[in-house]
Order: sequence, then C-alpha cells, then structure tokens
Amino acid sequence: MLRQTLLLLNLLGVSTWLGGMFFAYFCLRPAAAQVLQPPQRLPLWSATFARFLPLMAVAVVVILASGLHMLFSVGLGAAPIGWHVMFGVGSVMAVVFGVVYLWVFPRLKARCAASSWPEAGAALHRIRQLVALNLVLGAVVVAAAVSAR
Repeated sequence: MLRQTLLLLNLLGVSTWLGGMFFAYFCLRPAAAQVLQPPQRLPLWSATFARFLPLMAVAVVVILASGLHMLFSVGLGAAPIGWHVMFGVGSVMAVVFGVVYLWVFPRLKARCAASSWPEAGAALHRIRQLVALNLVLGAVVVAAAVSAR
C-alpha cells in the first residue's frame, strides 16, 4: 500500500510539474506575447510564477522523496536502470528549478516592482531557457519511466 501511495504522489507531482511547464511555455507564453506589451506581460509572469513556483517546490520535494524511497525500498542494485536515470535526471531538474525559484524569479519580481522592463525581460528570458531545459530533461525522465516498466 505504501508503494502505491508513493507512486501516486510521484506521478501527481511529475504530471503537475511537467504539465505546468508545458502549459506555460507552449500556451501562456505565446498568448501573452500576442496580446500584451512587455509592461503588462512581465507583471503577469511575475504574478503567475508567484503562485506556481511555491506549489511546484512542494511537488519537487514530494517527487524526490517518493522516488528516493521507492529506489531504496527495492535496493539500488535491484532497481532497474531506468529508475536510476529518472532519479538522476530528476535531481538535475530539481537543481534547475531551484535556480529559477531562488535566484532568477526574485530578480524578475524585483525588476517588475521597479518597472525596470529590460532587466525584467532578461530575467524572464532566462526563466524561459531554464524551463525549456527542464522540459527536455522531463521528456528524458518520462522515456526512462517507460523503459523501466
């Protein structure tokens, strides 16, 4: 029962995190660029990230904790290689998330509050790059999960 609960929490966290990044990158970003000028677009992103990132911080902790528990519960040597890939790449994704949440997002928020639009735009561009990286890494994690079954 514990394994199923951990797997459920892991899958809910992963689907929320990857789905949120996919939505932001491929839906919200182009729509915001189409209908809003940077002075309106940048505060939208700041407000969106202020809601999204704390929730994803919880998801990332749940993903890593549940994944690590499941990995150790079967033993590192007995776990399929895909599990090791998932945890390793997922750990890199968590570090990338940490950079966004703890370093780049506060810069975006501060630059928006100061109406420093070019600097806010640069911070948003960096977040976009890091989200794109995490989407690619997330695809690797999903492929590893499929191969581990």
